[in-house]
Amino acid sequence: MSKTAKKQTFSFQTEVGRLLDIVASSLYSNREIFLRELISNASDACDKLRYAALTAPSLVEGDQQFRIELAVDKKAKTITVSDNGIGMNHDELIETLGTIAKSGTGAFLEQLGKGKKDDMSLIGQFGVGFYSAFMVADSVDVLTRKAGEDEAWLWSSDGKGQFTIEPAERAERGTTVILHTKGDAKEFLEEARVRHIVKTYSDHIGFPVQFADTTLNQASAIWRRTPKDVTAEQHTEFYHHIAHAFDELADHPQPC
Repeated sequence: MSKTAKKQTFSFQTEVGRLLDIVASSLYSNREIFLRELISNASDACDKLRYAALTAPSLVEGDQQFRIELAVDKKAKTITVSDNGIGMNHDELIETLGTIAKSGTGAFLEQLGKGKKDDMSLIGQFGVGFYSAFMVADSVDVLTRKAGEDEAWLWSSDGKGQFTIEPAERAERGTTVILHTKGDAKEFLEEARVRHIVKTYSDHIGFPVQFADTTLNQASAIWRRTPKDVTAEQHTEFYHHIAHAFDELADHPQPC
């Protein structure tokens, strides 16, 4: 699709529409989890590109230092999560942000139907973490450019049934998610709040998470540290990240 293409409007998959209604209204008690999920997605994008670059080094030529950048703009009331990972093209935006794998969707909605609407483990577990952004945002923009491609795209939605995709400009590869926050989500525009959330949920992330010219996380793979240098909290959050879960390790029986 060329840059002369115009804005296109699409309808969410039916299951996504149902999910968004639930996320926006019911999954409210731990709204801060949205930032953890977006950072996790950004980390995954960096991981995918790092793996792809093993056989196609040109994909990271000129920028081999993977990173995740956070920003808040109180005047514009926006929260931004940006990465220089693999990015998405036009068709991948539709597939990734407009639909959900049917197996995951069915299981997710089935669990919600059992009265588990406040169970935060469900969000990441079924691969729907991106949509947690609508817990704190009236609308979300995703500006992205896939590694190795010249075209960039802007995905936008208010989470109410439709989304648009149009050609855009982005100088480098990667993805930027811009949240236009709700009136009752002002707390997430405070630097101290952002720092606390990152340290609580994302300290284990293996790529630098940068905010206001500082790196908030240790950015060191937990399995490369000596056991004495890993706290119980860091161990638990690493488990949360790889398992997309929110329960405690102690809840699972250990193998003999």
